[in-house]
Amino acid sequence: MKLSFLGAAREVTGSCFLVEAANVRFLVDCGMVQGGRIAAARNHEPFAFDPASIDFVLLTHAHIDHSGLLPKLTRAGFKGSIYATPATVDLLGVMLPDSAHIQESDAKRVAKRLKEKTVPPPLYTLQDAHECLQQVRGIEYDREFAPRVGVRARFRDAGHILGSAIVEVWITEYGYPTKIVFSGDLGQPGRPILRDPTPIEEADILVIESTYGDRRHKDFSATEADMIGIVEKTLFERGGNVIVPAFAVGRTQEVLYHLHRLTCEGRLQRPMVFVDSPMATEATRITREHLELFDEQAKRLAGWHARGENLPYLDFTASAEESMALNRIRSGAIIISASGMCDAGRIRHHLRHNLPRRECSILFPGFQAQGTLGRRLIEGAERVRIFGEDIPVHAAIHSVDGLSAHADQKALLDWARAFIQAPAQTFVVHGESSAAQTFADLLQQQLGWQVTVPEYGHALRWPDFLAHE
Repeated sequence: MKLSFLGAAREVTGSCFLVEAANVRFLVDCGMVQGGRIAAARNHEPFAFDPASIDFVLLTHAHIDHSGLLPKLTRAGFKGSIYATPATVDLLGVMLPDSAHIQESDAKRVAKRLKEKTVPPPLYTLQDAHECLQQVRGIEYDREFAPRVGVRARFRDAGHILGSAIVEVWITEYGYPTKIVFSGDLGQPGRPILRDPTPIEEADILVIESTYGDRRHKDFSATEADMIGIVEKTLFERGGNVIVPAFAVGRTQEVLYHLHRLTCEGRLQRPMVFVDSPMATEATRITREHLELFDEQAKRLAGWHARGENLPYLDFTASAEESMALNRIRSGAIIISASGMCDAGRIRHHLRHNLPRRECSILFPGFQAQGTLGRRLIEGAERVRIFGEDIPVHAAIHSVDGLSAHADQKALLDWARAFIQAPAQTFVVHGESSAAQTFADLLQQQLGWQVTVPEYGHALRWPDFLAHE
């Protein structure tokens, strides 16, 4: 059996792992690389394998850095099934067409700018996305299924976003079974809305994420205090707006949850909240349709919402005209918009209008990958380029890691401790080099595990892992 790391190796995005065994080849995730022009060029490169040779895909969750190249995969000849949880299936129905729309729009914008020059086609089209969705199959949590003879799989709750899954795979080769566990993105335990990540007790091979492998989140009470302070100081003292770049799936819903809860508890004055992302609007609707995946606290808050108690002013904008009208609001508004890393979507318009204003604040509730506009802002850029304009950064920039959907270092280590016996080999992925190496060192030092931080393109064979290709 051979395991190849074709994405999210010493970086956070672009999740893609190829497993090859006797008479079977499959992928776990097929995600888009995110982070500026270099990332865009990498997404256009041919796959490192023949897509037609892939038997099936196991998908951990709907975020584009895990799912965003699926339409490209199917267009290139992949004919098999894509397995995911039912909630992920619902979210893909929104996210993949939205991603295709962005690809087509970007291609048209480039064509207009270059005029007569040769212009590359979009990464994939809306038709490609719709055709890809025909291959998606929903599988409930905790149910074993056999995507192919000799392979069994099971999705367990990862607690990261709605429908996110840890993937357990059992592969029988020449009569010998091997169990591989892919953590996917793990959520922070004890957080609202979603249930905690499911503990896993055994694996021969573990592939584990490390986005926050080198740091711990703030205590959540301190995070709440930060959030209240940022909102009230910006809206009611300085007379500005709070702009929240948030992933349409996961972060938007959690930010809304906290604003609603803090308002219900009387800890926050009723703000005007605008969700300016058609995809986030759809994702919020889908979230409400999956109450069975909520924790008990979130179910109670949903009851408050249904009764209309102490609701903040909340508006979901749909049209481009409504979105542009938000830029005429000079104060008192919280505007939540995608994309979460600020490299696409309506958020760039809101940043263009609010970054130059000292009375405004930009609140980042999630991780910002290297090379993204969001990363440049939190690292202190004094000026940024948006739509070809040089924009001064005068607004206050806040990064609130305590709102992240990712497990921090302690939570990752605690989840790993649930294994009764150490995996024969553990691979640390989904983290920038320093975070991945720091977490790998911790696993070795505290748990005594055999750990590797693979590089992109590494291919290793089980059971000896000696054939580095």
